[in-house]
Amino acid sequence: MRTQRNTKAVGYVRVSSEQQASEGVSLDAQKHKLRDYCRAMDIDLVDIIADEGYSASTLKRPGLQVALSMLKRGQAHSLIVVKLDRLTRCVKDLGTLCEQFFSDEKPYTLLSLSDAIDTRSASGKLVLNVLTSVAQWEREAIS
Repeated sequence: MRTQRNTKAVGYVRVSSEQQASEGVSLDAQKHKLRDYCRAMDIDLVDIIADEGYSASTLKRPGLQVALSMLKRGQAHSLIVVKLDRLTRCVKDLGTLCEQFFSDEKPYTLLSLSDAIDTRSASGKLVLNVLTSVAQWEREAIS
């Protein structure tokens, strides 16, 4: 599904360890992907907010809170991430985000590039829920 023209989005990037930076998910690599996608899809990327050294096991991350506040203040309509696991690996936290920001009753959209998630469609919401379950399993298996 093509994103609507002139959509305003805030990008969110995160790494939790030095190892991730060396495995190609560095903050710079994520920012580059977001910029390229937004340019190609005619999305107005108003800012990219970063959390460096924070686990996705909690929503209490300063950068994430700034990005979500930008949605609440109307500075952006969409939150865009390179991959869902940059946002969260916890089904409960995803449920909280969906309820507060990305449900049918809310005016915000979640876009995840690698996962091809766009919460404006029913299929996008289904994929989002399946992938979050897998991400939580992966986090628990690694721990």
